[in-house]
Amino acid sequence: MKRKLTLLSLALGILALLAGCEPVMVLDPKGPQAETISNVIWISIATMAIVVIAVFALLVYVVVKYRASKQDADYEPPHIEGNPIVESIIVGIPIIIIIFLSIVTVKSTYEVEATPKGYENQKPLVVYASSSDWKWHFSYPEENIETVNYLYIPTDRALEFRLYSYGPITSFWIPQLGGQKYAMSDMITTLHLAADVPGEYMGRNANFSGKGFAENIFHVEAMPADEFDKWVEEVKATAEPLTEEKFTELLKPGHLGQMTFSGTHLEFLPPPEGHNHGSSQSHDHAHHSDDAHDDVETDHSGH
Repeated sequence: MKRKLTLLSLALGILALLAGCEPVMVLDPKGPQAETISNVIWISIATMAIVVIAVFALLVYVVVKYRASKQDADYEPPHIEGNPIVESIIVGIPIIIIIFLSIVTVKSTYEVEATPKGYENQKPLVVYASSSDWKWHFSYPEENIETVNYLYIPTDRALEFRLYSYGPITSFWIPQLGGQKYAMSDMITTLHLAADVPGEYMGRNANFSGKGFAENIFHVEAMPADEFDKWVEEVKATAEPLTEEKFTELLKPGHLGQMTFSGTHLEFLPPPEGHNHGSSQSHDHAHHSDDAHDDVETDHSGH
């Protein structure tokens, strides 16, 4: 009796704990790329659940049907050479499952690498996201501003992040907006995202990069386009300019709070020249964004 009460209490405690948990971030998407990833996860879970349930059902069936019986001591079961139907099933079903999951995975990979659906004809907001020990620097070349450890983005607009690192390899990840992607020191990798819902999200480095890795996080806030434009104008009017000396100081290993600057470090310390754009669609958009960035640099030189 005590054992049953203990098990019941444990089960109720687990249920109470789970009831108070927030949704897993990767399963609570706020953008088209994250939704695609979430759907793939649910499809994989459902497929695995079907397999597990079928296996346990067959196990119960076999145990019940072929359980020990009161046969004579000299009883010998009939010799069976094989059953083509059963053999085809046990080989064919795993192959079908693998083919199905492979198609889903490949299709979704191309989707998340390209510009988000519904934003193909829209000019993306380009943000250079560079990491250093152990912080994130976000440069907005078209807006001519830069932030440290926080990222403001407009909703309902394509986002093109160009990732690179001033230290070890890191991984840029905003779970509720999309998958992670590596940032390296000798090349730029491109990540396409979009936020459909205003709100505050968590971003972090998902690749171990030393003793400060655990706190290598950043705050993300998605807001309507008009609020984003107001924030940009406010930063331009009030933030201190980012100098080369200041940026060199920021690159020193350590943790920092959130910081805001007018101007970007791209003016005196350009990003790597190598690019990895992913799909052909992202390459086309990156090419257009490069042209836009060149125009911004021309404006800066004119000043």
